[in-house]
Amino acid sequence: MAGEKNLRKLMASLSPQLVEGEFVFCTIPDAQYGDFAELLPVASFCEDEGLTLLVTTENADKAGFNYESIFKCITLKVHSSLEAVGLTAAVSGKLAQRGISANVIAAYHHDHIFVQAEKADAALSALNEFIR
Repeated sequence: MAGEKNLRKLMASLSPQLVEGEFVFCTIPDAQYGDFAELLPVASFCEDEGLTLLVTTENADKAGFNYESIFKCITLKVHSSLEAVGLTAAVSGKLAQRGISANVIAAYHHDHIFVQAEKADAALSALNEFIR
């Protein structure tokens, strides 16, 4: 089934859910895809400066990786299309109004927003305002 493209429908049915666990972004110079697979990264991205991994704090600590901040994940349980226009802007804008960073990762079925761990409850509350 194709994901939803209509922004009004998406916003009305976001159904944000807090994912268990805490996550960190780490960068590893001179690494490539597949390196550190044993850490079970939630996501990875290859940049000029190195491989960025999104892993649990537990796995980052086990590997001895440095990281700057700890994040919680909020998954929008609506099946959004990768071609939907405005969802990321609406969500990040709402969080920005509250001083909450929004590190958004769009996957095939859902969007996942990584927010500062200490602001996760406030972020969830803000996102729930869209569906009230």
